[in-house]
Amino acid sequence: MSASLILCIILAYFALLMLIARLTSRHNKDNSFFDGDRSSPWFLVAFGMIGSGISAVSLVSIPGNVGNNNLYYFQFILGTIVGYLFIAFVLTPIYYKLKLVSIYTYLNIRFGNITYKTGSLFFLVSQSFGAALRLLLSIKILQYAFFDSLHIPYFLTIVIVLVLIWLYTNKSGIKTIVWTDALQSLFLITVMIVSIVTIKNSLGLSVPGMINAIAHHPYAKLFDWDFHSGSNFFKQFISGLLITVALVGLDQSMMQKTLTIANIKGAKKNVLAFSFFIAGAQTLFLGLGILLYIFVERHGIKLQIENGQVVNTDGLYPFLTLHYWGKIGAIAFFIGVVASTFASIDACIAALTTAFSYDFMDIENQPHEDKRKIKNRVLLGVNIVMFFIVMAFWSSQGAIINTIFKIAGYTYGPILGLYLTGLFSGIQLKEKWVPLACVGAALATWLLNMLFIKVYNFDFGFMNILVNALLTVLFLVMIKRKNYAT
Repeated sequence: MSASLILCIILAYFALLMLIARLTSRHNKDNSFFDGDRSSPWFLVAFGMIGSGISAVSLVSIPGNVGNNNLYYFQFILGTIVGYLFIAFVLTPIYYKLKLVSIYTYLNIRFGNITYKTGSLFFLVSQSFGAALRLLLSIKILQYAFFDSLHIPYFLTIVIVLVLIWLYTNKSGIKTIVWTDALQSLFLITVMIVSIVTIKNSLGLSVPGMINAIAHHPYAKLFDWDFHSGSNFFKQFISGLLITVALVGLDQSMMQKTLTIANIKGAKKNVLAFSFFIAGAQTLFLGLGILLYIFVERHGIKLQIENGQVVNTDGLYPFLTLHYWGKIGAIAFFIGVVASTFASIDACIAALTTAFSYDFMDIENQPHEDKRKIKNRVLLGVNIVMFFIVMAFWSSQGAIINTIFKIAGYTYGPILGLYLTGLFSGIQLKEKWVPLACVGAALATWLLNMLFIKVYNFDFGFMNILVNALLTVLFLVMIKRKNYAT
């Protein structure tokens, strides 16, 4: 693709987002940025959340990682469906009953201020890294496909993307994002279909032939029963369940959209509909991954292999798209990257701004003019943090989705432990020890994983979130106040 064509795509896409932002920003209230005036249609939110759930990481990491991990990610997907049931029927009713904007306010109501701040701080750290890593992969693709040809340095590319997101989210925040994400989800689904059809045609396969080729490929292994493997079925399934509860149900960026729906009935429908949308999309990505490697094999394309593993799996899909599948495939992929970039990052930035503003700046109790100033300053600070994290990880390689889930295991594990303790016990805590208990649980999880790998050749894998959460619960029980029943 020519640089001029790519520039036109970016400008046209951004202009469309700005038009939606202008239409949705009319009749704004003080809290429109944070709660969307609680007037969003549930089906629109559910459809739009596909865009948030399918970041550029999913777009390239899930298909590319098939070369090293077969279809074992499907085990994880099965676990996520159970996780969404927990979110719909346990967490969502609590959030609505308490009329929360920042979901971490629950911890203040249940335990107290220190626990509340601790939970929110773990979210801020985890979401900052998770969002930045998703942004990193998107920008690497944009840099490779477009900005390098204009000799624009990558640090300037990061700034450009962050400024574009700021321009259409600054005024109305989540109120705008609900609508822009729905549009971006539509683009993503279209891109997915176009990509699969393009590859199918490139391979000269019929639809039944394509399905047969995928089903009989050596990588078409769904279940791993090796207990020592990080991709063991039980590890993946339980991790999918817990990571979904933590990264969706206990994640401000995902639940903030659900909380813009007027009532609990619509919110439950939203979560359940989204669970099947996202599971179906991720399963298609796995099939796409096998198609990528079939294409590589049939065309004799050499991949870099080290220690029996494909190096830079995240780069495979972009490379093939831009060099082998013609203009239509390349344009579709590029639109998908742009859509997934904006859809996954804008909500994260809004959520980080919301959590910090409510949980640390007490914005809810500030006068009108001060609310606007606080929001603008926090939003600017969040963007600056994003910039520096992306810069710090720029040289990283491998499947970024694995890095994100590993980080999430250590940072969301304590949040999960806090909520499990709050929901399923009656204990109160000696709050001054809560931060130490949460940090200690994360550190102990890391040390235990290293020990088990060295002594027993057993990798926790994504299960580190379970170990972390259970250790957090254990440490919290150790610091409970007396005279409270468990």
